[in-house]
Amino acid sequence: MYLFFLAQGLDFTQIAVLEAIYNVTTLVGEIPTGYVGDRVGRRNSLLVGTALISVTLLGIGLSNSFLALAVLYACWSTGYNFRSGSEDAWLYDTLTDDLSEDEFAHVRGRGESVSLAVGAGAAVVGGYLGSIDLTYPWFVAAAVTALGVVVLLTIDEPDTYEQADTADLSFSRTAAIVRQTLAQRNIRSFVLYYYVVYAAVTYLVFVFLQPVFESVVLDYGVSETQVRSLLGWFYAAYSLFGAGLSYYTGAIRERVGLRAWFLWLPFVVGGALVGMYFVPVLALPTFLLVRGLSDVTRSFASQYVNDRTETVGRATVLSAMAMVSGLAVVPFQLGSGVVSDAVSPLFALAVAGVVLVASSLAIRLWETPVERAQQHSDAVEG
Repeated sequence: MYLFFLAQGLDFTQIAVLEAIYNVTTLVGEIPTGYVGDRVGRRNSLLVGTALISVTLLGIGLSNSFLALAVLYACWSTGYNFRSGSEDAWLYDTLTDDLSEDEFAHVRGRGESVSLAVGAGAAVVGGYLGSIDLTYPWFVAAAVTALGVVVLLTIDEPDTYEQADTADLSFSRTAAIVRQTLAQRNIRSFVLYYYVVYAAVTYLVFVFLQPVFESVVLDYGVSETQVRSLLGWFYAAYSLFGAGLSYYTGAIRERVGLRAWFLWLPFVVGGALVGMYFVPVLALPTFLLVRGLSDVTRSFASQYVNDRTETVGRATVLSAMAMVSGLAVVPFQLGSGVVSDAVSPLFALAVAGVVLVASSLAIRLWETPVERAQQHSDAVEG
């Protein structure tokens, strides 16, 4: 999509502003839409969000001005607001019905694996469609997303949600639940560690992947006419790598553990971002690494927060986490856009890598962001 924006005459700063609009909208809308998911049902919230996203994708494909794209980006973000908290809340509550909520990360990982595997084929098709016309992938994406509305009409609300006391759930009560959750010692530091610093920095990788990919392959003799189709194949590899890791989310959790995963991950990713500035070709495996780790890490983060949240207010709490992440990423986006125009996207990502390592180290010195599993079990039993 960033090649599409550049083709419309936008510069990196304008693209960063679009991303900032998206995240400011996320900031404003996450808690209200999470409340809707808690109050009127997870499925109804997912239906509204999916329909809005489909219409927005169609609109972006038809747009050719920065102002129109700015309005549509706000609509796009609102659609995901309706889905973000309700999605994981629906899955966690459904698993709770069968007393298998501990399998959340495993099941979510398998779902992401299927999604990414299908997306690998779509990436190749999208690359060739983009070679013909950069608007075509938007139209196809809008049509496929619309099928999600049909699928959602076939699912039911979890019994766990139906039996919860949500009829009198006021917004003030929901806000109190969010405050109580964020006040937990290992939740507050985890929010800073993952939802603020790590999520904001890795978001920039997705923003700058396409222009960096283009500059790297052009430096190695690839012709400009081949870049878009080659990008499609790269996204296919990118998705398949992510699918492979996501498929084994449960096994990774058992062997590595959530604590070890989160304590070391920022330093691995931050070091890779700095390294690719000095050796640009390393950008390609770094992008694969970040993509592969992204969905596994998101599943682990949702598992960690869900385990420490009650059914009533769950969608709002998860939406609040996305809201915090959306707020944190705005200065990263605006700053990276300016730095990219002044120097290069590679330099902007290297700076982000340094920030990731330094901030993660500072948070760990202040407070351990992920508690030991045994400690949590003892707390629950007590």
